[in-house]
Amino acid sequence: MSINPFSNTVDLRSDTVTLPTESMYDRMRQAPLGDDGLDGDPTAVELEQYTAKLLGKPAGLYAPSATMANLLAILAQASRQDVVIAGSGSHIYTAERGAAAITGAFYQPIPDPNGALDLAALQATLASTKGGLKVRLVCVETSHNNEGGAVASLDHMRQVFELARAADARVHLDGARLFNAALTLSVPASSIAAQADTVSVCLSKGLSAPMGAVLVGPVETIQRARWLRKLLGGSQRQVGIAAAAGLEALQSMVDRLSQDHACARLLADGLASVATLRIKHPQTNIVQVDVLATGRTAQQWETSLRSQGVLVRPWGPTLMRCVTHRHVLESGIRTAVEVFQAVAAEHGTHVRGS
Repeated sequence: MSINPFSNTVDLRSDTVTLPTESMYDRMRQAPLGDDGLDGDPTAVELEQYTAKLLGKPAGLYAPSATMANLLAILAQASRQDVVIAGSGSHIYTAERGAAAITGAFYQPIPDPNGALDLAALQATLASTKGGLKVRLVCVETSHNNEGGAVASLDHMRQVFELARAADARVHLDGARLFNAALTLSVPASSIAAQADTVSVCLSKGLSAPMGAVLVGPVETIQRARWLRKLLGGSQRQVGIAAAAGLEALQSMVDRLSQDHACARLLADGLASVATLRIKHPQTNIVQVDVLATGRTAQQWETSLRSQGVLVRPWGPTLMRCVTHRHVLESGIRTAVEVFQAVAAEHGTHVRGS
């Protein structure tokens, strides 16, 4: 039986802290297994095929993490000394571009305000011939991690895809929280995935699987990515144990993400009661809290909140991030708001209505 580690705390640091469901454990125990490094693991194959069909792509590949899935997408579609465009605030650029040491590609950032690539900057960069380098891949992200879960419109995604195609470049979508974005836009995830050549989806965030991601795309690209995964040490023997949880996540956990979005809105509304906190209205399950006007740093707030059982993450000197997930119910949100209010009052910050 799984143990809930959140019984004495409200953990809003990330939706990556979620634990597998009981149905995931049951499925893991019953999963048919094989050797993924030899002739394949049947459960991993089922996950790959299911995800590819779900997102409207010909083929899929299971990877240990979304970071590796993104790396495989870049390696499979861009060569050394090619240019890879990514949003300046995207996870691929801010947290994963160290992989350039492996890819040999040049990572070119362009502005991505509110989680959407600047189209004028994209067009100019695609047209540039500076240094004789060629843009081979454009990376987009939705929902956008560093922009508080912002979701670019489907029309914007379509325009990015069309500009890239016109420049003979491919598009990779970092869809770590793709299903959150689809819920916000009220469209199937496949409608967003259609605006990219390859797509990675993470299974271990709000979907609650313990690990793993799936990369989907054209058959030839996925075949190359599978070979590259082996070179990177990403082939895992009886990986169906983990893949089974991923299958259960996709088949039973997608619809419940709406609860996380509702809790994020409830949290944002509650925190707005503290006059000096600046709250960005959440589109998905991420709430950004700007504490600049309180005169205290995000780290100081984090320490005070932690001492009263509420865990958040500093996201900059004066910015905090709170992420809702299935282990934080409405009662936990109310507790978190009360603790925020108590910390604010303790340090002389006005609470509206008090």
